[in-house]
Amino acid sequence: MNKPEILKLKIGPYEVIPVPTGLFGLDGGAMFGTVPKVLWEKSNPADDKNRIQMEARGLLLKSNSKKILIDTGNGSDFVEKYGEKLGSKFAEIYGVATTGPSLIGSLAQAGLMPEDITDVILTHLHFDHAGGATTFKNGEIVPTFPNATYHVQEENLKTAKEPNLREKASYFPANFEPLLKAKRLKLLNGDIENIFPHISVKVSNGHTSGHQMVLIQDEDHLLIYCGDVIPTSSHVRSAWVMGYDLNPLLLIQEKQKILNFALDQKTESKKTFLYFEHDPYCDLATFDKSGHDYQVTQRFSLG
Repeated sequence: MNKPEILKLKIGPYEVIPVPTGLFGLDGGAMFGTVPKVLWEKSNPADDKNRIQMEARGLLLKSNSKKILIDTGNGSDFVEKYGEKLGSKFAEIYGVATTGPSLIGSLAQAGLMPEDITDVILTHLHFDHAGGATTFKNGEIVPTFPNATYHVQEENLKTAKEPNLREKASYFPANFEPLLKAKRLKLLNGDIENIFPHISVKVSNGHTSGHQMVLIQDEDHLLIYCGDVIPTSSHVRSAWVMGYDLNPLLLIQEKQKILNFALDQKTESKKTFLYFEHDPYCDLATFDKSGHDYQVTQRFSLG
C-alpha cells in the first residue's frame, strides 16, 4: 500500500483535524466477514491471535465558535471505569495499546483542553466509539467533556440500554449513563440537515440500530465520517462488510446509497472524501466506481 499523501483540509468555517485515540486489535475474520483471509491479509496483516491492527480515530471540527468532536475511541481508563477484572480483561482481549496517541493527548496537540469541546457527535455507543465519552474522576464516572452537549440517535440509546445478545458485549452503561445523569445527552431522531452549519447526520441501521454517519460539506468539499458503515479503506468494496454487522445485507445497501450520493456530489471543482475511523494506515480517501463496485483512488493523512 502506497504511503498516504499529506492533506490539509478546511470545510466551511471548520479546520478539519484527525484525533487518533489509540490502537487496538480485532479479529480479522470478524472484521471482514465472509471475505477470505487470503484477500484481506494483503492490506491488513494479522498477529498470532488473528487480530488486525485498528485505529480508533475521532475527528475534530474547529471553528472560532465551535469545537466539535466526532466519536471518542475506547477511552484509556478501562480498569477504573469497568472494574479491575473486566477492565484488565477488556484491554487484553482487544490488545489495547497503552502507549502512543490518546484522546486527550491528540486534542492537546490541537491546542484544546476537554473543557473547550462544545459538542460531541457519537456515531453510536459501541465501546470503541463512545468509550472516551466518559472518564473516571474523583471516585466517579463523569463526562469527559464537561461543557459539551453529546449528540446521539435516540434509537441507538434504546439499543444500548437493552442490547440484544449479539451486541451485549459492545455496549457498556459506563459510557452513556453518566451522560444521562449529567444531562449532557441530546437525543436525535433520524436524518438531520444542518445540525450545525455545514454538518448533517444520516442514519444507517445495518451495523447497529440508530448508527449515524456525519457529513461535512461546503461548495468545494464533501467529507463523510463513515463510522462503522465503512470502517477502513478496505471496506469501500460493496461486499466487504463485518461479521459484527447486525444486518449485513442492509449494510451493503446503505453503503451503496451513501457512496452513490457522494459520487453524485462530486464535480470538477468539488472533492468528496471518506473518513475512516478504524483504518490505521490512512485517515481518509477519495474513491470512484469500478464496474459494479467501488475502489479507493487515493489515500490521505490529514496534516
